[in-house]
Amino acid sequence: MLLILLSALCSVSVAVLLKLAPRWRLDMPQLVMWNYLAASGLCWVLLSPPLENLQRPDTPWPVLLGLAVVLPSLFLVLAACVRAAGIVRTDVAQRLSLLLSLLAAFTVFGEQASVIKLAGLALGLVAVAGIVVRPERGSGPVQGQRAWLLLLVVWGGFAFVDVMLKVVAQAGTPSSASLQVAFALAFLLMLFWQLVRHWRGRTELEVRHLGAGLLLGLLNFGNIYFYVRAHQSLPDSPAVVFAAMNIGVVVLGTLVGIAAFGEKTGRWNRLAIVLAVAAIALIALAP
Repeated sequence: MLLILLSALCSVSVAVLLKLAPRWRLDMPQLVMWNYLAASGLCWVLLSPPLENLQRPDTPWPVLLGLAVVLPSLFLVLAACVRAAGIVRTDVAQRLSLLLSLLAAFTVFGEQASVIKLAGLALGLVAVAGIVVRPERGSGPVQGQRAWLLLLVVWGGFAFVDVMLKVVAQAGTPSSASLQVAFALAFLLMLFWQLVRHWRGRTELEVRHLGAGLLLGLLNFGNIYFYVRAHQSLPDSPAVVFAAMNIGVVVLGTLVGIAAFGEKTGRWNRLAIVLAVAAIALIALAP
């Protein structure tokens, strides 16, 4: 369970860093760029991806290129969502993206729908409705609308990434190789964008952004690495690992958001958190 805890801590720490970035006047696109440099290097060293598999004629290069575009774009949306909606609601929305992944499994990948999974799906959809509700009347309607739109993009975006990864896996490409390619290409695309921004005088490439971005990449990849290691250490209990990881992120994110940052949650938000935990448990533990 230590590996699961470390994975959840890394995930919540990513959200904390995204929350603090504006206070420290850090440029988020630069952080995302250096994050993918760190993630690519760590993936190469720790996972030893079999890149020779990418030479197969059935390698889904359009999907891999799509991942390289979607991943950094979604990361920027995630950062904006943490600032607008808070860590608590963003983490719940991100974890509930499994609902859309589950729908895709039923409709696209041919997985059988059980009563328990459908019950978890129904609870989760109610939780999504509750989590996008504005927690306080004090925030203006424009800010509230922006927050729930970002939450919905996070919810759908992470599910879209999951579906893309499943398509890659079905083509026979090892997950470590697909991550290596996606991370490396994402870094190159973000680097090109930052050079354009620098040339136009919109930003300066500074060392402090490099340090914060590498830390972000360490935490981001740590979430993935410890989760993979947890599955390897408990090969006969994948549902337990899945449930413990996702519920752990929801609980830890809620505690950190409320205790450390004073985030407000309304009664519908709090009910949504409880329903989200129940939905994840039902989906994970279903036969």
